[in-house]
Amino acid sequence: MAATAVRYLRSVGAATTAEPPLPEELPRPDLRAVRDDERLPVDPAEFRRVLGNFASGVTVVTARDADGPTGFACQSFASLSLDPPLVAFMVARTSTTWPRIARAGSFCVNILGSGQGALCRGFAVSGADKFAGVAYGDAPATGSPLLDSVPAWVDCRVHAVHTGGDHLIVVGRVEALGAVEEGAEGEPLLFHRGLFGRFSR
Repeated sequence: MAATAVRYLRSVGAATTAEPPLPEELPRPDLRAVRDDERLPVDPAEFRRVLGNFASGVTVVTARDADGPTGFACQSFASLSLDPPLVAFMVARTSTTWPRIARAGSFCVNILGSGQGALCRGFAVSGADKFAGVAYGDAPATGSPLLDSVPAWVDCRVHAVHTGGDHLIVVGRVEALGAVEEGAEGEPLLFHRGLFGRFSR
């Protein structure tokens, strides 16, 4: 798996340490849990409808490469490991932002608050200048864009990249992190059934 991650990072121009050439992998069998004739495949629209019932937080994953700041809105973020400290996010293989994050080799996960729905929508638009009018500074460990007024942030370096169907699973090693004190600014922005919401106690 490490060899796969290194090859992927090299393919997008990310810096890797000097290593001997990797051996070619042997062909892998087409592994399936069920045969094609055992049950019908899941309808994509139904898949989205059902999984939309899972409420999640919302983040903006940012990075800085030679062309400047970049980022995208990301719902599929999770903590992964305490020792070592690892987090993960999922990104579509078709994403135009991911190759820039891969080249940077680092990223900052900006966890959005309840009043930042508009900020999230701005980073969900493809092809736009997502940082226009957005205030941000530098995350302390990697220099990735740290958006102003987010309730929490996690500054990471790319640790591993795994394939997951039409998405990639990106694992980040946490270098620094922080959060505001409890209060109104710390309330999360939630996403459920295609709509933003907020937490109530």
